[in-house]
Amino acid sequence: MKVLSKSISLFVVCLIVITIWWIGTDGFTAFTQETARVNKLIEEKPMIMPITLEDSKGRMYTFHELKGRRLFLTFIYTSCGTVCPQLEKNMQQVYESLPREILDEKIMFLTISFDPDRDTVEVLDTYRQYFGSDGETWRMARIANKLELKELLDAFGVIFLPDQYGGFTHNSAFYYVDENGRLTNVLDYKDIEGAQAFLHNELLGSEMK
Repeated sequence: MKVLSKSISLFVVCLIVITIWWIGTDGFTAFTQETARVNKLIEEKPMIMPITLEDSKGRMYTFHELKGRRLFLTFIYTSCGTVCPQLEKNMQQVYESLPREILDEKIMFLTISFDPDRDTVEVLDTYRQYFGSDGETWRMARIANKLELKELLDAFGVIFLPDQYGGFTHNSAFYYVDENGRLTNVLDYKDIEGAQAFLHNELLGSEMK
C-alpha cells in the first residue's frame, strides 16, 4: 500500500508540474518570452494603422495607400552595427529569391527605421544601396511622428530600449502583412530558407509546385 501511495503522490506531483508548464508555455509552444509574443501576434492579427511613412525618396504616404499589396517588413536603425546589418542582408536574400514580376505586382518589401531623428531621407537613401534596395519594390522609410511610430511598434510587438552607447537594444524579425492590411505572420529572420518558402507559397502557390 505504501508503494501504491507513493506512486499516486508522484503521479499527482507530475500532473501538477505538467499543468503549470502547459499554462506557462501557452500549451508547450512558448518556451521563451519572445516566442509567446510572436504567438500572440499571429493569433490576434493586428490591423496596420493609417500611419504616415516618409521613404528614402522623400515621398510621404500612409499604410492605407499601400493596402491591397502584401508587405514584408523589418524594423531597424541605420547606425546599428550588430543585428540590423545581418537582418537586412537576410532580407536581401529573401528579396532576391522572388521573381521581379511578383515584386512589381504582389508584394512590397519595407524597412522601417525607429530612429527618425538620425535616419533622415538622405541617410535612408544611402543605407538602402548597401543591400540592393531599389527604393520601389523594396523601400526604406521612417515614421517622423513619434506617437505614430510608438503606436505601430506597440502593435507589432517591437521592443527597443536605448543603450549606453547611443544606440538601441531591440528584438528582430520578419513581419508579413497580408493584402487586407493585417499582420498574419512573424518569421525568424535567421531562417532565410523558411522565409523564402513561406513567401513563395503565399505569392506563387501551386506555380512553385
